[in-house]
Amino acid sequence: MFCIIYIPAPLYFPPYRPHAVLSSLPKSHNNTTGASEQAMMSVGFCVVTTAKRGYPLEDATHIAFRTVRRFLENHGNGIEAVVFAVTETEESVYRKLLPLYFPRSEEEERACLPLLPADIGNSEGEPIVPERQIRIAEKPGILEDDSQDDHTELDLAQVGNHAFARMEGDVDKQRKQVLQGHMSEAAMQKQHQRNYSRWLNRARAEDLSDIAALKALYQTGVDKCGRTVVVVVGRNIPVTLIDLEKALLYFIHVLDHIAVKDYVMVYFHTLTGEHNHLHTHFLKSLYDIVDIKFKRNLKAFYFVHPTFRSKVSAWFFTTFSVSGLKEKLHYVDNLHELFSCIKPEQIDIPPFVLEHVLRIMFPTLPSPTH
Repeated sequence: MFCIIYIPAPLYFPPYRPHAVLSSLPKSHNNTTGASEQAMMSVGFCVVTTAKRGYPLEDATHIAFRTVRRFLENHGNGIEAVVFAVTETEESVYRKLLPLYFPRSEEEERACLPLLPADIGNSEGEPIVPERQIRIAEKPGILEDDSQDDHTELDLAQVGNHAFARMEGDVDKQRKQVLQGHMSEAAMQKQHQRNYSRWLNRARAEDLSDIAALKALYQTGVDKCGRTVVVVVGRNIPVTLIDLEKALLYFIHVLDHIAVKDYVMVYFHTLTGEHNHLHTHFLKSLYDIVDIKFKRNLKAFYFVHPTFRSKVSAWFFTTFSVSGLKEKLHYVDNLHELFSCIKPEQIDIPPFVLEHVLRIMFPTLPSPTH
């Protein structure tokens, strides 16, 4: 008996990556268990991830293979065949990782060991996320005493250290006030600064060379007012193939020292496709996470070669999500307009943009030979 199983991927959002990972794995595990309970001898799995939901393909492939491998080790006596149905988009990643979980020889297993992720999960393949683990203490607020002689005596210094004993008021009510925006401005800024500092420390510590190699974000010269110019190349952002959390870290890594003073950004929308469009959730998250200096010192955002659709999307985003950016957004239909603000020698324009402009100006121009 053959069974085809469809596992919908969760919506992937970088700040909530642990939740996305944990919510995708039970679907794989439960569906595999269900196939066994129904006495299915052959099982077919569709791709766990989809481009529109933004879930990283390689991460999803690890989860799919790891869950099936662990299940077969523990309960796979009645399963004769497992089929992974993929398209050309996913095939290369599946072929690369398949020998890691289902090696045909010891040599193949050793060759694939460098592909093994840091988190190999628990006995069921479930990722281990320390911050999501539940910790239950017998007596909260009281230090544990390792000594066996005097374990019944309490440390009086610990009495009254929790919120109830200090009579701080209704903790739930305080939390509600925070969620409703009733926290003081100073407290909110302090909390935001702590959060940004954690992101900045990660950005300085992690290897982001793969994101840098895309050349989607870089510093160039200065505009006519002497402000640093930062370039963003939309076509060089393969949204469905990269780790968006690392992309966010790289943005922070590049701009943290630039944003201490006035700067401008130039976004080339030239020849971008559907797979290059960043989700508004990601853009809103980035805007909320970065330090206040990013927003305060950004003096202009030049949107080069916009389409009607991109203008509509930008209008909705700057109107309802990040209204503080609306007055700084400038649409630039051609490079001549851009050069009125930034001298040509002060900006590194991607070659494909220049080629596109020449094509528009001279339609009969022969294609360059490579």
